[in-house]
Amino acid sequence: MEDKKANIIAITSVIFLITIIIISRVVLDLSKSFFLIVGAAVAGIFAVIVGYFIRRHLRNRRRMMETRLASEGKELRIEYSFLRKVAGLPTKFRYKELEEITDNWKSMIGKGASGCVYKGIMKDGTAVAVKRIEHDEERGEKAFRSEIAAIASVQHVNLVRLLGYCIHNNMRFLVYEFITNGSLASWIFSSGRSNCVSGCLSWRLRSAVALDVAKALAYLHNDCRSKVLHLDVKPENILLDENHRAIVSDFGLSKLMSRDQSRVLTTLRGTKGYLAPEWLLDLGVTEKSDVFSYGMVLLEMIGGRRNVTVIDTGGGGGGGADRSKRKFQYFPKIVTEKMKAGRIMEVVDQRLLDHGGIDEKEVRKLVHVALWCVQEKVRRRPSMVEVVKWLEGRVAVEEPPETQMIVVDLLSIDDDEEGGNRGEGQDGNKRKKPRVVARVASQLNGCLGTNTNSLSSKSFSYSMSIISPR
Repeated sequence: MEDKKANIIAITSVIFLITIIIISRVVLDLSKSFFLIVGAAVAGIFAVIVGYFIRRHLRNRRRMMETRLASEGKELRIEYSFLRKVAGLPTKFRYKELEEITDNWKSMIGKGASGCVYKGIMKDGTAVAVKRIEHDEERGEKAFRSEIAAIASVQHVNLVRLLGYCIHNNMRFLVYEFITNGSLASWIFSSGRSNCVSGCLSWRLRSAVALDVAKALAYLHNDCRSKVLHLDVKPENILLDENHRAIVSDFGLSKLMSRDQSRVLTTLRGTKGYLAPEWLLDLGVTEKSDVFSYGMVLLEMIGGRRNVTVIDTGGGGGGGADRSKRKFQYFPKIVTEKMKAGRIMEVVDQRLLDHGGIDEKEVRKLVHVALWCVQEKVRRRPSMVEVVKWLEGRVAVEEPPETQMIVVDLLSIDDDEEGGNRGEGQDGNKRKKPRVVARVASQLNGCLGTNTNSLSSKSFSYSMSIISPR
């Protein structure tokens, strides 16, 4: 547009100067004044023509440079994009692209504490899962950064692959590869389906999944520059691909831990039933906290049931309104008792037993591994590298030592609270709380002295809110 204006001005100027010359010739004839005007007009016409060619040359040169820079920039973008893909780094998406990929957020495939997950199809036909983080701005940003930091640069066959991300206003999005068979929870917990062919993972596949998850956690804890603590290991965060290979996902609560750190202090978050005792008591977390969660998941895979459940002891059909008729069941304690009694097969998922073909030695091995992992004392728990060796059969698993079952102590207090009006009452129970939790803390740490009272009151409320069943 500017070039067109300049050309019009130049032509208009030349025509104007020629017109001046013609008018001067008619009016002034061949006088001295006429020749002065002609000289000035010719000089002006020459200047306009020279200016036009100089401008044209500069314009052509600029266009050549812009074309060259655009070509080089395109090559750099292609090269950068290629290198990011080779390195496995995530791509930045535009919000409009995500709307097109998910067809305006029509297909929601999951919803969790951190947000909703939508299925999408990219232009090349690749299926993806788009996670929309729905916390408030501060927590959402924290979860977003934690997930990016933990998973963006790691490469492992049993870890979910982060393809990209998007920041739009206060919203945060993460784009993952789509895992076809959903979460492990839908394959090990009964959902009304009566057979093991469609909806119940076989014993062989459960063993394979246990090994896959152990390898993924061992990689995060030992083979990354900084240790990656997942801190939310549970069946819902373990996905199964088309070959029922386990893929560990959801790093929204993860923490990076340097090699010279012994533990990380963090606010109590996570999922009921899977948090390690030291985290419940606010003593900090380590990679052994993930080991505890893994052990709890392994027990759930063996038994096909949640580790902490509530049973109604009232025997009536009046519903669950009467809390005094409810009682907690803690599956790890049941497993320990069955193992002592020599009836270890009784803890196995009944659907698997009905299907047959389960080796008691294999069951005993997995139970031993799980009970080693859920030891209350952190130093007794194995590393995930040791767990992998046990599961692969490279090292024999010894029988685990007895554990105090701390959660049982805490649950017993809750039972007493429900029956407080019938027995010694609330006062007696209030006296019992600090003693039990202080004893628990001393078993875990051994160095808690003057702080046990403050620890008790805070930790008990934390503990009960977390270990209570879903």
